[in-house]
Formats: sequence, C-alpha cells, structure tokens
Amino acid sequence: MTPFRYEAACDTQGAVALGSVLGAKYLGGGTNLVDLMRETIERPDILVDVSGLAGEITEGDEGGLIIGAGVKNTALAADRRVRERFPLLAQAILSGASGQIRNMATVGGNIMQRTRCLYFFDDAVRCNKREPGTGCDAIDGFTRNHAILGASPACVATHPSDMCVALAALGAIVTVEGPDGVRALPIMDFHRSPGETPHIETNLQPGELITAVELPPLPAATKSVYRKVGDRASYAFALVSVAATMTLDGDRIKDVRIALGGVAHKPWRAVKAEATLRDGLATEEAFQAAASAALTEAKPLRDNGFKVELARRTLVAVLGQLAGAAQ
Repeated sequence: MTPFRYEAACDTQGAVALGSVLGAKYLGGGTNLVDLMRETIERPDILVDVSGLAGEITEGDEGGLIIGAGVKNTALAADRRVRERFPLLAQAILSGASGQIRNMATVGGNIMQRTRCLYFFDDAVRCNKREPGTGCDAIDGFTRNHAILGASPACVATHPSDMCVALAALGAIVTVEGPDGVRALPIMDFHRSPGETPHIETNLQPGELITAVELPPLPAATKSVYRKVGDRASYAFALVSVAATMTLDGDRIKDVRIALGGVAHKPWRAVKAEATLRDGLATEEAFQAAASAALTEAKPLRDNGFKVELARRTLVAVLGQLAGAAQ
C-alpha cells in the first residue's frame, strides 16, 4: 500500500471540495477500495472519508424511497419499507458477500465497486482496466466467470454487484454532487460499457460524490424476485442472476421489469425480453421467447457458454414464479 493522506469529511460540500483534488478518492466502508489499495491497483494520494454522511433512508414521492449513500447494506436489507415495497432489493443484498462485509459496506460504495476479475488483480498479466492500452489476457485465458453480453475486445470482465442488478430492475436514480452542483443519473446510465476505455467505469465527472439513490414508486415491486446462481450458496459472486417484477391484468402481462447480473460489464437491463412480454399472455411459451430475446446478442467465450443456457433457465423460472405469485 502506498502512502496517502486521510481526511474525514464533515459534510457533503466539504467532501466534494476535498474529493475534487487530483488523486483523491472517496472512502465509504472500504470493503473494495482498501483491498485494491493493498494490491496497489488503487493508489490515491488522499482518502476522503464520507462514511459518516448520508446515512438515512427517507420517504420519497408516493411510496418511493430515498436511500442515503452512506446507508450500510445490512441496514438497507433490514429496513421494513424496503422488505415490504421492494423485496427484491433486500433479497439481492442478502445474497451478496458475508454478514461482516454487509455490516461495513455502504450503498454508494456498492455502486462504485470494481470488478473481481482475476486478471484485473494479477499484475503479472495484461489488463486494460488496470493499465489502459496494455491488452486483455482474460479473453484468451480462463473465461468461466466472464461476460457474455456487452463486452468488447478490450475487456470481458463482469460487474460484481448484486444490489445494482436489483436497482436496475427498479429503475433507480442515483443523485450525485460535485463541483458543478447536483445532478441525477438513472442507474442504467451510471455504469459504462467497456468499449475501448474499460478503465472508465462510470459516467461520474471528476470530484462527483454519490449522495443518494432514489427508488421511484413501483407498486409491482411488492411482488418481485432476485435469484442468484453461483458456485456456492453463500459468499460467491453470481455466475448468473435475475432481478424481476411483474404485474398481471388477468392472464395478460401489464408490466414487467427484468435485469440480469453476472453476464455483463454493468447491470444488464433485458429490454428486449420486457418488450416481448409486455401486453402478452403469461405462459411458459412467452417466458421462453422472452429469455431467447434477452440473450440474442450473447457472445460466449471459450469457457462460459454454459451461462447462456443458465441465464435462460433462471429467467424462465423467475418469470414463472412471479406469474404464480401475481395470480
């Protein structure tokens, strides 16, 4: 770990002033950033501690919620309003990491966490995310855990967050504050696809700090599911995950929201699957067609072709579960 200066922010304005300095990084729970600093992947000159800021969950408009970026993952999953109105979010958080990590990790930090790609952590191999322009040894390496959607020749890593997949299905909005003021970013516009610049992972501007996440009112979310498939039942990153909500009008699907995890560089909203299902009948055939639509652009690598069928089956099972619950 390289030397750094530590500053504890007293308020958001002070944090932004400190975080706007070249070489500064914001510190929440530190469950990802500190690990990266130990590996010398991250080498900030200044650590701005924001863990004492924005630690509340408040009511939004018409049943929505506003979640402070400093809220701990454990507290968010345990909140009664979250469990009742947005159960897939609580399910997603509880399926990720360990209890100890959830006790420390913050909402803002979870959104900002970086990939767990083994090639990213290994300085003996080439990684465009770690060292831009050097190449990606993962593509011709062991690719079992890597992306099948939205990847590029520069990077095939996956986003590790369970929480962000649920936020994608819920249409969450991320509020950020920076030197130029406050702005809101839909969660699907927050993370970037790799393209030729996989080291640029978000659309944050220099010095911007996540201050809150807004969950818009979504009555359908009371009947929602997050299902994760991994190598172990606990403390393992998703090979495939599905977050979904569904509203029925009789046997017809009135609305549906679907996001996939473990398959792309960012949480993947399955808009083609949603369009296939919306206004149609809730049948096994419709669910199979939607799963096919969600995966038409899949480009598996040598070791991860199984993810296509795994994602298909998981999505069909989740849609069937939701249809049964809605009826």
